[in-house]
Amino acid sequence: MQPTYRIAPSLLSADFARLGEEVRNVIDAGADIIHFDVMDNHYVPNLTMGPMVCQAIRPHTEAPIDVHLMVKPVDSLVPMFAKAGANMITFHPEASEHIDRTLSMIRDHGCKAGLVFNPATPLHYLDHVMDKIDMVLIMSVNPGFGGQSFIAESLNKIRAARTRIDTWTAKHGGEIWLEVDGGVKADNIAEIARAGADTFVAGSAVYNAPDYRVAIEAMRRALAGAV
Repeated sequence: MQPTYRIAPSLLSADFARLGEEVRNVIDAGADIIHFDVMDNHYVPNLTMGPMVCQAIRPHTEAPIDVHLMVKPVDSLVPMFAKAGANMITFHPEASEHIDRTLSMIRDHGCKAGLVFNPATPLHYLDHVMDKIDMVLIMSVNPGFGGQSFIAESLNKIRAARTRIDTWTAKHGGEIWLEVDGGVKADNIAEIARAGADTFVAGSAVYNAPDYRVAIEAMRRALAGAV
């Protein structure tokens, strides 16, 4: 069966002076999700957007807003982003003292929850919390900055994550998305999909393109030939 593929442009690469327009334009161009990168200059060496920006863009689209928390600690921000209109909230296991509690908190606030894995972070953090996972996000670059090149070893990690997800859902049912973030573009998205990903964060590959629709359609064509 053909997988459902989702393209999630990252606002990290958008024009911050006109974020509402950038959100509308990229969804009109065929994107499925808005990826919202939150950086705190502590967990990662960069500083980006907070809940007020999420709240400001929420009226501009009905598409899901996927909030990726690159912050430490995380728990205090969960209710703030849920109130601001987030649909999904993911965080890094290293940034939470109690991973199960943070995942439960996200779900209790009405959002889907997920864990994010840096290139050198092992997947074993999933072992005892799969019942609270709606999405696994594999970082194919080190977090903190847009425009980086895809780390090839990430393909093996994506395959390993896909195996874990399929084993769990075959036994327990449900749906868990496998998202990849970092260096995703039209010429490698098919290979990433073949490794098992179904959701693709693309920042500079979309927002730095002269025509968002052309960039997204190129990714769709590549994905159509992935299976």
